Amino acid sequence: MFSRLFRRSTVSFLSYAVLVLITTFFVAISCALLLSQAARTAPNRSFVRNINAVVIGAAYVVVLVLSLALCLKRRIAVHRRLQRISKTFHTLGKNDVPESVLRYMQQEYTRACLIAYESRPKDGFQEGWGRPGTKLEGVRFRTSLSDTVRVIDRLAHKVIPRHPPLRPQARMLHHFRFIVPLLSKDEDGLTPLHYYDSAIQLARHTSREPTEQEYIVGMRAASEIENTLQECYLEMREGSSTDLSTCRFSFSERPRPDWTNIP
Repeated sequence: MFSRLFRRSTVSFLSYAVLVLITTFFVAISCALLLSQAARTAPNRSFVRNINAVVIGAAYVVVLVLSLALCLKRRIAVHRRLQRISKTFHTLGKNDVPESVLRYMQQEYTRACLIAYESRPKDGFQEGWGRPGTKLEGVRFRTSLSDTVRVIDRLAHKVIPRHPPLRPQARMLHHFRFIVPLLSKDEDGLTPLHYYDSAIQLARHTSREPTEQEYIVGMRAASEIENTLQECYLEMREGSSTDLSTCRFSFSERPRPDWTNIP
């Protein structure tokens, strides 16, 4: 857009410069021809005591002065008008523009608002994204799940300072194997890390986009892991326990985020 405006301004400036040069050239030619004609028709055939040459020269000088004065006046008028424009944001009121213009502006603004509202997706659905009108609207499941890995890794390093560094393609079960004793198990003998590992594997390697249910399961597991690590870290800071195994408590009794009531 800016390059197009720059090209337009350049073309306009060059056109104006060419027009001024052409006009100046023809005016100079006409002045020279008229002066030469005045010299040829004079009795002494020279410019000495030639009243016609003086009149012609004075006329061209007057034209030049008037032209420069008109250009200068126009430039000063444009500069003053631009100076009167407020540089701060100013809301137009009824007294700033004619009533017909104000009514037209209001109609166009209302029309633009209606078009923007009707253009918003209402019943649309795109794989891998939250449905419009729900709490997950605008959330990309694959990206959101992947972002939780670094959060959990930072918490793991707070609890276990010698925790191994994160590798791009490492399995979550293998990378976070040292925090498994801190996590409780459900009735199937699985920890939240197992569910989280499955969700991350789907987000990383499957060609299809994760579904909303898979995203909810993965985020619920990530929240369980974060809560456990955060509580262990707080207990370590308070010095209330010397054994990290005391941080373990029931998987079903811990408070969980309300992921199931998402419309």
